[in-house]
Amino acid sequence: MTPEASVDYSIVPLLMLLTSLIPAGIIFCLREDQVRWRTTLNLAGALAKVGFVVALIPPVVAGDKLRASMPWVPGVDLVLVTDAFSLFFVALSAGLWLVTTIYAIGYLEGAPNRSRFFGFFSLCVTATTGIALAGNLITFLLFFEMLTLVTYPLVAHRGTKDALDGARTYLAYTLGGGVVLLAGVVWLTVLVGPVEFTAGGVEAVAELAADRPGVTTAIGALLLIGMSVKAAIVPLHGWLPVAMVAPAPVSALLHAVAVVKAGAFGIVRVVHDLFGLSVAGDLGLLPVLAAFAGFTIVYGSIRALAQDDLKKRLAYSTVSQLSYVALGAALVAPLATAGALVHIVHQGMMKITLFFCAGLFAEVQGISKISQLTGVGRRMPLTAAAFTVGSLGMIGLPPLAGFVSKWPLALGGLDAGTAWVLPVLITSTLLNAAYFLPVVYALWRPEPDERATAASAGPPRRRLEAPAALLWPAVVTAAMVLFMGVAAGWTYSPWSLAEIIAEGSYR
Repeated sequence: MTPEASVDYSIVPLLMLLTSLIPAGIIFCLREDQVRWRTTLNLAGALAKVGFVVALIPPVVAGDKLRASMPWVPGVDLVLVTDAFSLFFVALSAGLWLVTTIYAIGYLEGAPNRSRFFGFFSLCVTATTGIALAGNLITFLLFFEMLTLVTYPLVAHRGTKDALDGARTYLAYTLGGGVVLLAGVVWLTVLVGPVEFTAGGVEAVAELAADRPGVTTAIGALLLIGMSVKAAIVPLHGWLPVAMVAPAPVSALLHAVAVVKAGAFGIVRVVHDLFGLSVAGDLGLLPVLAAFAGFTIVYGSIRALAQDDLKKRLAYSTVSQLSYVALGAALVAPLATAGALVHIVHQGMMKITLFFCAGLFAEVQGISKISQLTGVGRRMPLTAAAFTVGSLGMIGLPPLAGFVSKWPLALGGLDAGTAWVLPVLITSTLLNAAYFLPVVYALWRPEPDERATAASAGPPRRRLEAPAALLWPAVVTAAMVLFMGVAAGWTYSPWSLAEIIAEGSYR
């Protein structure tokens, strides 16, 4: 990058944070009836963030790296970096923030406390962006803990007993994980000083591992445990199904954009950009992480099978599907790494589609149970079609995005000499089919007679489809699930970018 380009672009990471931080501050001050101002601020911030991402993709893919820093406490700087991996995650959060904002505006129309909701909603995206752009471990920790605090009011938004109980459970798990992560960060910082993420691993951490392997292993375990809470790896997953009492836009945010993705992203950062695969493997961290991830993949799918509540089935599906990322990150094979990285984006797009549709079934038809879905596809064909695409993508059928994730993970497992990965992925795929296909079948199955319909399908239908602000985000994300699979070979596709990022861990 030329010096002139550096001057022009060095402030961009900070601006990307401000596109959601500034709207949040203003939205908190708005009255409930100031709908136009609130909508304008939400959409303007979301569009600006997407604009920055689009503008940065070509130079970052070409190898440019933007860095901005500011002093915080003596000896520690807050560092924001736009490298290929950070931009990869920011692109996901920015794009899905935009569609979720549109969906949330329609979903919460006329609801109370919208200024509070959208204020914390924007802070949540600010924290997620900060996690993505964090150039060192201290900055990552700061935004990681901020994410815990600003998502709690979103989970508790409805103020019911169930909502408050779910929010307390969420807070207990994530704060506990945060304390463990803090212990690991402080311990490592005391021993080697502030460390900046580096593709392939940090030299100072490698030197510490050579001199004091036991201590370094303990630090690595603390960091991975802290990340695993938000990534919902068993047995640290209990908060996720309980948090489904939140409104549908929040569920979508938790599962596709923010919390669980932050945990998965953090695991990849620790393994690949802090320890490095060689050091993490020598310390024995990789086999343990892979084992927990493999178990979680199967366990989450089995639990999903038993759920009649649609959002809870989707929640356990997330428990399973997010561990694909952790599994791929723990395998020493470029294909597996690329598969893990691209699954961060692909799973996000598929899962947000499913949660959007679940919210539409609840809002339009009053349906939250799978047993009530019979024939709904004939009343809400576009919503049901979007749900079908998302479901088939999660199963991993070609040419949808899920196949582009699972195929390289399977090949990478074989390349890494861990043949057990293949039966885990096959079992998971069969279980995915077992808990998604009955839902799809119920949606498109002809309705029974009128009396049975009244008993099994919930309240009578109120309209054929949802309002456009609710419907089109689901349709657009479903279309992206197909596009990301079909166009995987495109230069700027998530898969192509994941391959570029993965190469950095093996140089």
